[in-house]
Amino acid sequence: MSEAVTRTLTSTPGFLASLDPLLREWLPRQRWFAGKGRPVTGFSLVAATELLPADGKLGLYHLLVRAHQSPLPGDCYQFLIGVREALPPRLAPALIGHVDEGPLTGRTVYEALYDPRPAELLLEALRTQARIGGLRFEREPDQEIRPGLVPRVVTSEQSNSSIVYGDTFILKLLRRVVPGVNPDLELPLALAHEGCPRVPAPTAWIRAEQAGEPYVLGVLQPFVQGASDGWELALRELSKGEDFAVEARALGRATAEVHTALARALPTVTLGDAQLELMVDGMLERLDAAAEAVPALRPYAPGLRSAFEALGTLAAEGRTWTAQRVHGDLHLGQCLRSPAGQWWLIDFEGEPAKPLAERRMPQPPLRDIAGMLRSFDYAAHSADPPIPGWAETCRAAYCAGYAEVSGVDPRTDPVLLRACETDKAIYEVVYEARHRPDWLPVPLSAVRRLATDDGTAPPLTSPSSRRPHS
Repeated sequence: MSEAVTRTLTSTPGFLASLDPLLREWLPRQRWFAGKGRPVTGFSLVAATELLPADGKLGLYHLLVRAHQSPLPGDCYQFLIGVREALPPRLAPALIGHVDEGPLTGRTVYEALYDPRPAELLLEALRTQARIGGLRFEREPDQEIRPGLVPRVVTSEQSNSSIVYGDTFILKLLRRVVPGVNPDLELPLALAHEGCPRVPAPTAWIRAEQAGEPYVLGVLQPFVQGASDGWELALRELSKGEDFAVEARALGRATAEVHTALARALPTVTLGDAQLELMVDGMLERLDAAAEAVPALRPYAPGLRSAFEALGTLAAEGRTWTAQRVHGDLHLGQCLRSPAGQWWLIDFEGEPAKPLAERRMPQPPLRDIAGMLRSFDYAAHSADPPIPGWAETCRAAYCAGYAEVSGVDPRTDPVLLRACETDKAIYEVVYEARHRPDWLPVPLSAVRRLATDDGTAPPLTSPSSRRPHS
């Protein structure tokens, strides 16, 4: 399809304006929408590609749209919009709305990922390495994609959208997109070329370029058939009163394999006094902002500050650390366990709220480890009744497994580990206070422990919901 054809309708005046009222109502309800709590004031079109013309039975449009939310700059989101005269009942959950004006007047628009035909079109474009308008469908030269795989959308809550093809591939479509090199493609490719078996190697991907800036829009990877999500697996074991230490130890080994491979594949740096001063300053700034936003955190602020100041003192005394590329948002929900017992790490996007440049910066590996230790704590607080010592046993097993592969036990660097875990817990306090107040006791319990020297403060009341943390 020529680029001239792709712009015929989408460049027509009124195209985006006709979708505006529908998107304003629909977008805030989506799990992956990052601007909850602030009204959408308007939209602007970053890019539009017509994949199937609207004058047929099914129209299909790929859109990059900036959603404006005062007072902050708007985020850019990726939409795959289907157009039909009317939706069949099976597509009712995908409804966006009925268009009353503009070039699509009288038509129904919907989330096209729920429709097999658009999903099949994406896979075929990846298989044939198509170029459609500004979209580039690329794949590894030695990878084959079999045609005719039946698609199904993943309906579980997540910060992006995924389609499974047969039991062979899974396509992750990034919803909030930013220009630049996305670590969700960059790091798995580097690990695949390094021969690391703990991360599904990218088979293909979707890219675009706008105003000279590259965008990564989606990544196709092998689907780990029958795999268990680490969070769900931990909750199942907890519900049966079973020990999770063996799995935690194996997960520690897998994490160390990934860290070791990343250190080989990509540059590492040494963090000295100047670099650590910047890191500590950032931690202190986040603490001050969090204490301002969440009053319940304020009584613990002096003790939490001491965790960061202790790190700064070590750096001033000449202590150095090695930093490298890391996962960036590691927790149980970012891990898969195959039926054969092998652990995989997935979703290398990092914390989406952070700027891309920050997500791509080398970090001490303890950043990832602290995230996983916090995840064990979250899982333990989901048990009803709680199992005493469950999280502590998992934390110890995970660190021991990590040491078996890396040769370094994370617990031998207690000052940096405490600082990283404290920084993560502070982030969790703000997140829960804003989005899930019932979960706020979980990170506050960790805050009480991390703010004291002996860590003996008892946990607060556990929430009843069993959703994973973000």
